Amino acid sequence: MPPSTDKPAVDLSTPVQFLKGGGAHRAEQLARLGVTTVRDLLFNFPRDYQDLTDVRTIAALEEGPLVSVLGTVEEVDMRDGGGRSIVGVLVRQGDDHLRAVWFNQPFMREKFRRGQTVLLSGRARQRSTRWEMAHPHVKWIETEQDEPRGSLLPIYPLTEGLAQRHVGQLVRAALEACLDQLEEVFPAGYLEHHDLWPLRFALPQIHFPDSPEDLERARRRFVYQELLVLQLALALKRQQVQSSLEAHPLELSAKIDARIRRLFPFPLTAGQNQAVAEIAADMGRAYPMNRLLQGDVGSGKTIVAVYAMLLAVAHQTQVALMAPTEVLARQHLDTLDKLLAGSNTRLGLLAGGQSAKTREETLAGIAAGEIQIVIGTQAVIAAGVDFARLGLVVIDEQHKFGVRQRAALKHSAVHPHYLVMTATPIPRTVSMTLFGDLDVTTLIDSPPGRQNVHTYFPPAADRPRWWEFFRKKLREGRQAFVIVPLVARGSVADALQEETEPEEALAEPPSPAPATLFDEDVPAETAPPPVSLEEAYEHLANGELEAFRLGLIHGRMSSSEKQAAMDDFRAGRTQVLVATSVVEVGVDVPNATLMTIESAERFGLAQLHQLRGRISRGMHPGYCCVFTGVENDEARARLAAFVESSDGFRLSEVDFELRGPGDVLGTRQHGLPPLRVANLTRDAATLEEARRDAREMVEADPGLTSEEHALLRRMALVRYGKSLDLGDVG
Repeated sequence: MPPSTDKPAVDLSTPVQFLKGGGAHRAEQLARLGVTTVRDLLFNFPRDYQDLTDVRTIAALEEGPLVSVLGTVEEVDMRDGGGRSIVGVLVRQGDDHLRAVWFNQPFMREKFRRGQTVLLSGRARQRSTRWEMAHPHVKWIETEQDEPRGSLLPIYPLTEGLAQRHVGQLVRAALEACLDQLEEVFPAGYLEHHDLWPLRFALPQIHFPDSPEDLERARRRFVYQELLVLQLALALKRQQVQSSLEAHPLELSAKIDARIRRLFPFPLTAGQNQAVAEIAADMGRAYPMNRLLQGDVGSGKTIVAVYAMLLAVAHQTQVALMAPTEVLARQHLDTLDKLLAGSNTRLGLLAGGQSAKTREETLAGIAAGEIQIVIGTQAVIAAGVDFARLGLVVIDEQHKFGVRQRAALKHSAVHPHYLVMTATPIPRTVSMTLFGDLDVTTLIDSPPGRQNVHTYFPPAADRPRWWEFFRKKLREGRQAFVIVPLVARGSVADALQEETEPEEALAEPPSPAPATLFDEDVPAETAPPPVSLEEAYEHLANGELEAFRLGLIHGRMSSSEKQAAMDDFRAGRTQVLVATSVVEVGVDVPNATLMTIESAERFGLAQLHQLRGRISRGMHPGYCCVFTGVENDEARARLAAFVESSDGFRLSEVDFELRGPGDVLGTRQHGLPPLRVANLTRDAATLEEARRDAREMVEADPGLTSEEHALLRRMALVRYGKSLDLGDVG
């Protein structure tokens, strides 16, 4: 008799409403969470677990912690009180008793009978001479062989009307109906070699773990699988670039090298020379370079990028340099204009606020190939910008652009080489995920002559002393920034526009401010600190800095207004620039050596470090002072970490530990789907393992075309194919 081909009553594609305990109403609630099928439900893992494994005797109970108590049911009763039902169950343990109560849940009465052994889990409260638990979790001990231990209760994401028990019941029904239908993506030998649980063991245990140890084993299985699939997608992307995409080979010769170096007014550092060598080797190949250049504030990344641009120009190709703000774009234009004053290289700017005639002339020059280096914001990738022969794309502060924005420059038969830069050092685990398809060059050393920035976090009572010091330095001829988080108080839109975001705090005590900075005896100030630019400007112009020339700049100003503000500051016509975080990157005024940051707790650590990098860019040392608008231990402790370290790489790791990969660097816009199980801080070692295994797998089986890797390949393409443009892999 031939085997039956009937489809099982419930399979992985079955809508959840047809599960036991489902229904249309429950399915509608789950759909709000993105759960529509049995498969979705099985892989909708708990977001956390309630630990009920602390089993105690009644005599050892205390108020507060979650505990579990084993006992025998002695009495069950139900009564009405104040218009609601109360079910009470008296549990005995030796000579001690515990009462469990449920309000408005009359059905609980039918679940208990005298003589049952139960394990009650919850928070105990002392009521007169007896302990009581309200709405405890109950585990019925059916036989003497059952181990009376507490549970790890899953906590699922919920929506209105949906309770934990509803989700738990459906997950149990789904496991019972479909666990055997799931395909194992790893061969048995691979599972054993990598110490991974099979899917049929791991899936029930990640939902309803028998012990913390079992939960950890189950979690490792899914963390490794998730990270491996991501790393396989990234490895496939690298392979695709190297095997199927064509680029202009821009080789470096001794003659070109000498011509480029003659344009620089100083010799390159050892770190810059190493970076140049790595980039030049990539650009000499016939497939596109994909390289990330990262370095701390002031490490000399711009010079390395200029070298790469001039190498492209030497081969009669064009360069697109894209910056996140017009302030930074114009800064790059000024820098290149000075560096290339003695060359025949023609520069062009594309930015908002240009006249129609200027823009039309620039576009014509780009299309004709007459403009070799095009600098701009997102206007560089706008419709109507046609390059004659694009050879190199340079993206500065690349984390401020999404993947699709960056990719828009690459749509041509011959792809340009691709160099991205950031002055916000990227934690290693983030680099291996969000930028895992890129090669990474890191600049560690700083150019000679770079001055230190002295950073302070004084108590509020020392504000007048700081402002006296501030005025003293201005009278000596220095210039300064005053940074505030908002354009106008109470505007959330302003806070988002200026990319200012609060974050969590370190749990370390702050160090006291150095006593050597303030030597005048100035009375303490009690006025609240300004939060908005409007408040700060008015407060300073009529108070501490009324004798000095002030300017202001923020993201809501027009292009011409921002440019005028920066021109006045660079020329010294204004001594103090009151600004939001719009000056976070690209502003280079060597005479600016002072910075006050108000309400500093509203900024991320990496952002504070970027702001601090705007000062001490010349021959004079810098001084940065941060004040908080919220006096609490957490804010003070976090800012203390900023004061104690001038190492951007260390601060990036601290920032990452505090805020996680979803916030640091603005990576929520990176374009990749979020991780469901893995935590890049906790699972760094597993990430390293998965990355190594993925690269070995793709090297041994290009395109993952073997039958053994078919399921993994499918998972990588389904999950990341669109965001990484992997549709033609294999």
